[in-house]
Amino acid sequence: MITLAGRTSHALEVRKSRFVALAAPVASPDEALAFVASVSDPGATHNCWAYRIGDAYRSSDDGEPGGTAGRPILAAIDGQGVDHVAVVVTRWYGGIKLGAGGLVRAYGGCAAECLRTAVRVEVVATVTLEIVSPFDEIGVVHTLLARHGAMRTAESYEPDGVRIAVTVPGDRREALEATLADATRGRARTRAPE
Repeated sequence: MITLAGRTSHALEVRKSRFVALAAPVASPDEALAFVASVSDPGATHNCWAYRIGDAYRSSDDGEPGGTAGRPILAAIDGQGVDHVAVVVTRWYGGIKLGAGGLVRAYGGCAAECLRTAVRVEVVATVTLEIVSPFDEIGVVHTLLARHGAMRTAESYEPDGVRIAVTVPGDRREALEATLADATRGRARTRAPE
């Protein structure tokens, strides 16, 4: 999944109307709505917005003609291939009507440019595991953890060996478990954390 590294903005002027897009990564619909509320300008003519979080999405035209603002912003999010993102495009009316097509182009274009220029990050789903290993296998275990991109989050020593809590990319879990079993002849085991 690709999302934004942080908040970003873009400004645009179309026939004397000023448009400012603000975008941010969000983890939930509640967080998206909180972002919308925090950046909406009560002095502006319209604060139109959209968010996409996996299969969940919403948009608002905030008083603009139906389908001329929220949906184009959502289309910009989808078109830029980002997820877990909220975008608010604020408009200050300049006195010249833009028409439905002009509004669609202005809102969608401002949002798309904001997202296009944003710094993006890939979010990798991880799983948490616990590895139990005898003392004499700990060097092998540490080497294999590094090779599979696993991060140690805790390590404790017990009378019969070492217990290590790790997070590993979800797509590397099975390979890590198989390699650990082979390299330690089944002496190092993985299990769900307690």
